[in-house]
Amino acid sequence: MYGKVAVSMVLAYTFVNAQVSLEKKIGQMLMVGFFGTSAPKESRICRDIAKYNIGGVILFDVNPIDGNKPKNILSKAQLKRLTTQLQACSKDGRLLIAVDQEGGRVQRLKSKYGFYGKFPSAHAIAELSDKEARRYFLMMAKELKETGINYDLAPVVDLDINPKNRVIHGLKRSFGADPKRVAHYASLFIDAMHRYGILTSIKHFPGHGSSTGDTHKGFVDVTKQWQETELIPYKLLAKDADTVMVAHVYNKRLDPIYPATLSHKTVTSILRRKLGFEGVTITDDLQMGAIAKKYSLEKTLLLAINAGNDLLLFGNQIDPKRIVSVGYLVKTIRKLVEEGKISVSRIEASYRRIRMLKERL
Repeated sequence: MYGKVAVSMVLAYTFVNAQVSLEKKIGQMLMVGFFGTSAPKESRICRDIAKYNIGGVILFDVNPIDGNKPKNILSKAQLKRLTTQLQACSKDGRLLIAVDQEGGRVQRLKSKYGFYGKFPSAHAIAELSDKEARRYFLMMAKELKETGINYDLAPVVDLDINPKNRVIHGLKRSFGADPKRVAHYASLFIDAMHRYGILTSIKHFPGHGSSTGDTHKGFVDVTKQWQETELIPYKLLAKDADTVMVAHVYNKRLDPIYPATLSHKTVTSILRRKLGFEGVTITDDLQMGAIAKKYSLEKTLLLAINAGNDLLLFGNQIDPKRIVSVGYLVKTIRKLVEEGKISVSRIEASYRRIRMLKERL
């Protein structure tokens, strides 16, 4: 019975795939941030979703241009309306709507907007029993579900192995230094999210816990501090993880030229071939300083796609002066394909993985 169902799904995918233009397949590879607490049909984001078949959007509460105004999140009722509008803009109602909701210092759904907003950090969760941890994770998943969020860019599986690390250790975003313990609590998180139909993303591959710098601000070299044990959570969770977020850290031992997100050796050779992950990969925000300060946008797109990434994240959050339009991204990627710098088969592979991911929604 299962074999017949699987064959039917493949045939259905093949038929649908044949009807989709290259431009719309490229659009599925994009996850973008936008400004607005609503998304009526005439809004730019709604028109972009419909025209370019965007794969997903990412929502933020803090407005980087005007801190006195919300970017996307204002209240429970408003957020539910927004996500409903966004889904209505998509052709199949399976737009990925993502937030960073980890707990602790990183939770977009805050108490001041009417949400629970008091979820413990990963560090604190790791001190709790499985039962208590699961209770918090289920509460978080339920709240996301109720507001129409279907993709949580969490949990963090970085190892807490560098006390000088500000972005992981300093913010208590790690479940600990033991990779098996980290994978265990991450699996509880993933299972709870799945109970409510929420997709997840383990991050930040191949490990950000050993770093001393912040990739939001600039180049971060982890060559000397990085430990191979940082790969263990990804190996243990390879079959359970919906997606893996790739970091911008540079590690000369893994790739002497490129940071992880732009590295075929890291994304394809290590994550996929060595560790056996077959699902969707998503880049960390490609507008972060570690990438934007060193590579042009065209070069970034070329390298990120050829590295093996499926979803390309542009949050339009970090630098208000560098907001990028969906149209420009699609046009640039299409140009690279037409020039033979990116193969059609590379686009097809990502499109296939993303569509299969969305089948779980």
